[in-house]
Amino acid sequence: MSTARATAHDQFRHWAAAMIAHHHRSPARELYQSSTMGALLDGVYDGDVTIAEILQHGDFGLGTFNSLDGEMVILDGTCYHLRADGTATVAADTECTPFAAVTRFTTDHTLTFTSPTTRSDAIARIDELIGSKNLMYAIKIHGQFNEISTRTVMAQTPPYPPLIKATEGQAETRSTDVTGTLAGFRFPDYDQGISVAGYHLHFLDDNRHQGGHALDFHMTRGDAHVCTLSDLHLSLPRTPDFLAANLATADSAEQIRQAEGGH
Repeated sequence: MSTARATAHDQFRHWAAAMIAHHHRSPARELYQSSTMGALLDGVYDGDVTIAEILQHGDFGLGTFNSLDGEMVILDGTCYHLRADGTATVAADTECTPFAAVTRFTTDHTLTFTSPTTRSDAIARIDELIGSKNLMYAIKIHGQFNEISTRTVMAQTPPYPPLIKATEGQAETRSTDVTGTLAGFRFPDYDQGISVAGYHLHFLDDNRHQGGHALDFHMTRGDAHVCTLSDLHLSLPRTPDFLAANLATADSAEQIRQAEGGH
């Protein structure tokens, strides 16, 4: 075999090996996100994406509803609308969202909490488990909570105030001895403004009757499931409010911290 033919044969062999390795590699998991956290900060509370459309992209996630009317939790393919009074109902397919993040949840890592655990303890242990903080992670924690504090923003009326104003003075709900699920994501620090850097978790009880944005919790026992995400599909709205919004504020990180309850 000539040198030229040998070289071509080697190149083909390497290419074929690479194609086979790529075929057998676990497919990248995608996070689908509609709009940005920066848009919410600027008061862009009306989107044109329906819940039915969001559910085409995932069976797990969180978000909010038009007019910033409460919080959203998506579990096992069902979207729940968590309202300002702490109650939860199944969202209608025709409801719209100005911001939502969803994925198809597949467990990569599990972690069991067998002793009383605070919020800070739980996220520290999950951080140790995932290793790198440069990817995105979907987080699902099911447990028994002897105490959990949630907050759900009330519907706003135009002209909409910025998010930190909309969340000021919102009543917190403190629940005790409740079993339920914390659902949300851990985003890298560099993602701040697109999403919420760090942990963003919403709560829904097992009866699917109550929940909200999780501020703090004390868990008696529970299990955490982690799904690693490496692909981001960001869908930006073309509504007039979004196109005119100021999305480059210098203090967006501090605004998000305040709006999310100080964490």
